[in-house]
Amino acid sequence: MYPDISDFALEIRRAFEELDRQMGSRSAGEYLPPIDVFDAPEGLTIVVDLPGVPANSVRALIKGGVVIVLGEKPSASCGCGGAQFHVAERSFGRFARGVRLHGSFDAASARATLKAGELRIVVPRLEERRGSEIVIPIDTLS
Repeated sequence: MYPDISDFALEIRRAFEELDRQMGSRSAGEYLPPIDVFDAPEGLTIVVDLPGVPANSVRALIKGGVVIVLGEKPSASCGCGGAQFHVAERSFGRFARGVRLHGSFDAASARATLKAGELRIVVPRLEERRGSEIVIPIDTLS
């Protein structure tokens, strides 16, 4: 889908610039899955609604302090052969969503699960060490 992550980075930057310009309006063929982001006891949690998106077309990664979800939702078919649509509101196409991590996170321990069209990503927070007391053991040399 994206042979090089730099291609994806360029595409996501363009996508965000376009979204900012359009103030949220979308045209046909674009898919912007809704997300929730919240702090939970286990860490920063990102939930992405991906109904109808095949698991093998979804990728999740962390790059440059940003959690990135990308993939593609296939176009819907009514299975009616030659039907003419009167209303077509369901979106499809390639998508990319990014959530910037603020603070200290353990990216290597991040995990994701996809179940019933819902992608849940958890990125554990690193324990805040500023202001805490850490005892340094002293070895005695003879």
